[in-house]
Amino acid sequence: MIDNRLHLIYDTQLHMVECMFCRIVSGEIPADIVYRSSSVIGFRDIHPQAPVHVLLVPTRHIPSIIDVNACDEALFTEIQKSVCKLSSELHLENGFRVVVNHGPDGGQTVSHLHFHLLGKRQMSWPPG
Repeated sequence: MIDNRLHLIYDTQLHMVECMFCRIVSGEIPADIVYRSSSVIGFRDIHPQAPVHVLLVPTRHIPSIIDVNACDEALFTEIQKSVCKLSSELHLENGFRVVVNHGPDGGQTVSHLHFHLLGKRQMSWPPG
């Protein structure tokens, strides 16, 4: 009988090794880092969709927004703090948008939870 917990651990570690954002968190891939705490890293998107486009990424591998659990309450507090700090430091006083994508139809291209902080341009509605 196969122990599913072992498969889950192996699968998570495998994704962490292959995950571009995990490799940025570890320093293996360079990035223009603008924010760092023990649980969140923020760096400029290499394909910006606005003059300011920062990705806020949990330092722990979480595949998507639906994979967050009750233990992650502090993570969301830290994300909110990072948005407040960066919106001030990056002079986004006229407004900004925070976006989370999930799955292929939602536009998620990297399977690691991340928040897009976009600013310094007029946003339109509806998005996408």
